[in-house]
Amino acid sequence: MGDLRGVDLNLLVVLDAILTERNLTRAGEAIGLTQPAVSGAVAKLRRLLDDPLTVRVGRASELTPRARALQPVVREALAEVNRTLNVRPSFDPSTSERQFRLSASDYALAVMTAPLLDLLREHAPGVSIDFVPLNGIDPVDLLRDDVAIASVAHGVAGKRQSLFSDEMVCIVRRGHPGLVDGAIDADVLADSPYVQVALAAGVVVFADDALAEAGVRPHVARTVPGFLPVPFMIAQSDMFGFVPARLVDRYGDILDLTVARVPVQLPVLVESVFWHPSRSDDPALRWLLRALRVVAERVEFGKDAELSLPQHGW
Repeated sequence: MGDLRGVDLNLLVVLDAILTERNLTRAGEAIGLTQPAVSGAVAKLRRLLDDPLTVRVGRASELTPRARALQPVVREALAEVNRTLNVRPSFDPSTSERQFRLSASDYALAVMTAPLLDLLREHAPGVSIDFVPLNGIDPVDLLRDDVAIASVAHGVAGKRQSLFSDEMVCIVRRGHPGLVDGAIDADVLADSPYVQVALAAGVVVFADDALAEAGVRPHVARTVPGFLPVPFMIAQSDMFGFVPARLVDRYGDILDLTVARVPVQLPVLVESVFWHPSRSDDPALRWLLRALRVVAERVEFGKDAELSLPQHGW
């Protein structure tokens, strides 16, 4: 690829249209450019990327492998440019139609989504949230998302504020053969099938570290991408797993599960909100952070906590 310092950002718009429409005429119609203008932009893009972008297959045009690989990258780049240029010096939640992008684990979404939507309905009816699963967090993810909610144990870069905490517990079905007076010893844990949680590729939750420190290396029977599947997989089986205690409150009786005491020292799960430092001065983001703290109080203290926001000081 050539020197990008002199690249016109409008070329990104043309590139996105070409990758979407795969036809110069339709691409021009989509973005309001004449075919000669699109042709000139495409010629520049082909030189810049050293790739034809499209190839003729019969009567149709198909994207080259390089073009297909560029499609999601270009879409994310345009979204980021749009978010950056649309930062306003002030933010009025009562009239704004801002859409925020929030990534989080299934557990965080399960406990926070309902009160957050309640708060938006009352204080920011035009504001919306695009909820996305937490597949990993690095500086690029924090640029793509407005905020991410994750455990501080993940060592995420960027700015952060703590939201709420929860106790991690071991769950098994009631009547598990290794359960004695509400406890399971290390030998039973080592011999029992284990449901492992990996929130991102190659990243398992700290329960695995706690097991290793206790000298327990169980047989991993299943690996799931979040906490919510764990209770359902353990029900009516001899498997065990670790989940935040609030999930036991929700599903324990329904699925006939119980919390087992284990010889493993589990740290407290602390969920925090992370954001890219470059966005700290965005008044809309500051409002969202305040809203998330209010919602976290409802999660931490139950329905008695009010979902109220100050009228000023966004």
